[in-house]
Amino acid sequence: MQALVKSEPNPNIPALRPGDTVKVGIKIAEKSVEKGVETARVRNQLFQGVVIKVKKGGVNSSFTVRRVAYGVGVERTFFFASHAIDKVEVVRHGKVRRARLYYLRGLTAKKARITERRDKVARAEEQPEQPEQAEKTEQ
Repeated sequence: MQALVKSEPNPNIPALRPGDTVKVGIKIAEKSVEKGVETARVRNQLFQGVVIKVKKGGVNSSFTVRRVAYGVGVERTFFFASHAIDKVEVVRHGKVRRARLYYLRGLTAKKARITERRDKVARAEEQPEQPEQAEKTEQ
């Protein structure tokens, strides 16, 4: 079965895993009517939180991000193929042992913290490339 419309994943979304803390930049179109003239502008809105679920399934692939704002838990689901997502930045990688972190819904404050993952992927992102440092020492 072929799809009617080709859907390509958004290149601005890196590989995500549950437990990662991410900043998602979303494009929001705002319309306003002043003196009978309608104007539209697009602005970026950041949504920062913990990835609690990553669903894989081709075009329907999505990820859910949870944050607590003013004591109220807010969850948003984003599609990997969405063009409304401007960028996704991974702030830190979390160490978890589950694929679905729904248990975070019942926890608050310190109990809801996720420890940071220390592995080869996280270390490679933190350390700068070595050849640049060698060039500086030669000069």
